[in-house]
Amino acid sequence: MKKLGMTLVAALAFSVSVFAEGVENNGASASWDGTINKAKLTKYLNLNSVQDEKVADICDFFKEEMTLANRSKTNRDKKVRNAVYANLKLMKQTLDAKQYSSYVRLMAMTLNNKGIKLEESK
Repeated sequence: MKKLGMTLVAALAFSVSVFAEGVENNGASASWDGTINKAKLTKYLNLNSVQDEKVADICDFFKEEMTLANRSKTNRDKKVRNAVYANLKLMKQTLDAKQYSSYVRLMAMTLNNKGIKLEESK
C-alpha cells in the first residue's frame, strides 16, 4: 500500500511538472503567462474529442486573459484572480467531476509553484 501511495505521489508530481509549459520559478508571479500544454493536459485528463476542442479554446482564452492581467499596471492581482476563476468556471462546465477535480489540483499546484496567491489582500 505504501508503494502505491508513493507511486501516486510521483505520478502527480510528474503531471504537475509537465502541465505548464515554460515554468520558471523566479519569485515573480508575472513569470507565468498562462500557457498550458494542451496535449499533455488532454492525455492526463483523458478527454474525449468534444472536450478536447472545448478545453483547447478555454486554454487559449486563459492565456489571453493572463497576458492582459500581467500587462496591467493597476489591479493586476485582481485581474489574475478573475482570469483563474473564469478558467475554472469554464472547465467545470466542460469536464466531468473526476476530470475537474484533477484539473483543480493541477491548477492549484501550478499557481502555488508560480507564487500566485488568489486570496484577496486586505
